[in-house]
Amino acid sequence: MPLIVLLASRNLFHDRVRLVTTVIGIVFSVILVTVQIGLYLGFERMVTTMVDHADADLWIVPKGTRNFEDPSLLDDRQRFRALSIAGVADVAPLVLGFAEWRRPDGGSTPVFVVGSDPRSGGIAPWNLVEGSVDALAAPFAVAVDRTYFSRLGVTGLGDTGEMRDQKARIVAVTSGIRSFTTTPYVFAAFDRARGYMGTPADRATYFLVRLATDADVTGVRDRIRANIADAEVLTTAEFRERSRSFWLFGTGAGAALFGGALLGIVVGTVIVAQTLYSSTKDHIAEFATLRAIGSSTRYIVEVILWQALLSAVVGFLLATAVGVAIVIATADSALPVVMTPGLVLGLLVLTVLMCAVSAIAAIREVVRIDPATVLGR
Repeated sequence: MPLIVLLASRNLFHDRVRLVTTVIGIVFSVILVTVQIGLYLGFERMVTTMVDHADADLWIVPKGTRNFEDPSLLDDRQRFRALSIAGVADVAPLVLGFAEWRRPDGGSTPVFVVGSDPRSGGIAPWNLVEGSVDALAAPFAVAVDRTYFSRLGVTGLGDTGEMRDQKARIVAVTSGIRSFTTTPYVFAAFDRARGYMGTPADRATYFLVRLATDADVTGVRDRIRANIADAEVLTTAEFRERSRSFWLFGTGAGAALFGGALLGIVVGTVIVAQTLYSSTKDHIAEFATLRAIGSSTRYIVEVILWQALLSAVVGFLLATAVGVAIVIATADSALPVVMTPGLVLGLLVLTVLMCAVSAIAAIREVVRIDPATVLGR
């Protein structure tokens, strides 16, 4: 081990109590940042999960639509106008909205119904653990996520509920399709979904456009826009970004999560800075001795930085282990914490930078040391 690293490690591990304080500060900061950013990533995925799983190149949406869960209605005539455009292979209607689910025990709960024809494009339930998508073609058939069994008062396949006095029988069960609003999703065939919500027969919420293989997306979109009124035509990426921006920034949720992450960084930096500064003050005589025997300021500064780096590594490893445990614990919750390789790498860089910045106060103290103080002792 290089002498400079050995000196830094012994200086760091000599006072175990101070080391524990430093590591706790780093772990607390990194975990807080991990949870806040992980919640942000989980929230970001959940608000666009339906858009991400839709079979569409373009979306025809009512004017002013802010996000996927902002249902207004379009006229069926707009679908036929879009179908007349060169380059359009198919236009699938999608209907969605809120309904009241009446449980077998007599209680009720609001649900969000998603209706489309999976065979002609749309949004089919995914992550199936029981049943099949084809079974949705049966009368009164629906698919729900097992996360919401207790909310819906059911236990599995074959159980029933009611919406608008019409029976709803579970023929497919999914896992992990959760709504960030905690309102259960209920998938149904297009016509059946309209019946559950009382939507007029000539209306739909969105039209999902699929293009021919060699079609130019921009050109087709511009032609559809010119051919329809009172509607917008968005690419999947545009609609995804619009939904994400509304829920994360239009509602302030994203700012709150980032604010919590920033607070974690500030708290961790202050704790580590205070600890490193106190450690340097307690060992000021030793640093002065190094200066007296000819060590350069740069050498001593490197010792302090290595001390900060070692603190960062220990704290990061412990925080990562705790973060993984949190991810596992929240995997089936309403809003799971998500950890990606990019987030882990970013947290490592952030931890090192945080500890390096924290070392500035200690470095300033060392730079002002007068080697002659050793002779006075």
